[in-house]
Amino acid sequence: MNQDLTQQWLTEIQVLREQMAGLQGDRDAAWESAQKWRQLYNTEAEQRRTDAQLSQQAIASLKADLHKLRGFEVETLAAETPVTAIQQEIEQLKSVEDLQAKLIAAIKERDRLLQALKTEQDSHAQTRDSLTTALGDAIDSLTQERARAEKESKNNRA
Repeated sequence: MNQDLTQQWLTEIQVLREQMAGLQGDRDAAWESAQKWRQLYNTEAEQRRTDAQLSQQAIASLKADLHKLRGFEVETLAAETPVTAIQQEIEQLKSVEDLQAKLIAAIKERDRLLQALKTEQDSHAQTRDSLTTALGDAIDSLTQERARAEKESKNNRA
């Protein structure tokens, strides 16, 4: 009788050890999954930052090329262009038609840049939303896994 009871206890201990090992494996897998999602999030964020920087450089380069082709001097395009440089640029215009053509070109360039900015902002917002959703899903999955493991642990104790 005593030997049967001892064998029963040893069997139950072995079963509990196996369950605990399984739960620890599940926990480790969930942790690795969360780590993988964090890494993916960081990689995507870094890629977006790199893409944004490359886009800004490309825009600046294209803008400089465009204005050189149109006869603008790059120095006159700087945000802090002195008023005298702007006045000199205006004085070079020979007619109202020249002024209108320059104004139309400036407005078109402004509209194009505004559209490029809007597109980049939309892309950034979409990426942020996607990554936030993915991170939330990973956290929810980890929380559910922990709750399930905790429930199984309580059931095994009872």
